[in-house]
Amino acid sequence: MKSSGVGSLSKIVQEGLRLYIAEHSWRSGGEVVGALGVLYDHDVDRVDEELTNVQHKYMEAIISTLHVHLDARHCLLVISVRGNTSTIKALADELEKLRGVKLVRYMLMPKHAY
Repeated sequence: MKSSGVGSLSKIVQEGLRLYIAEHSWRSGGEVVGALGVLYDHDVDRVDEELTNVQHKYMEAIISTLHVHLDARHCLLVISVRGNTSTIKALADELEKLRGVKLVRYMLMPKHAY
């Protein structure tokens, strides 16, 4: 409690529950905003091209992207998204199936959160 700067256990529990609800409430459907993090091996043949092709299929949901070179072989693609949960989930599912993609992580918030 001291290291977090929160003075009471009830405040920590309250914050934990609020974060848990915010983290998982998007799964119930509706409109969301957030990002998908995609960790991949760019040495896998055609993975960059395939990632681009999938993104072009979901242009209505993609706000922007950021490409980060992590080392000589691995990259992180951060895709900012806004739209219906089912569309974002379909995008993530397609990305996960690509050869060379190691991990896809969600950071989504329901529209009513902002």
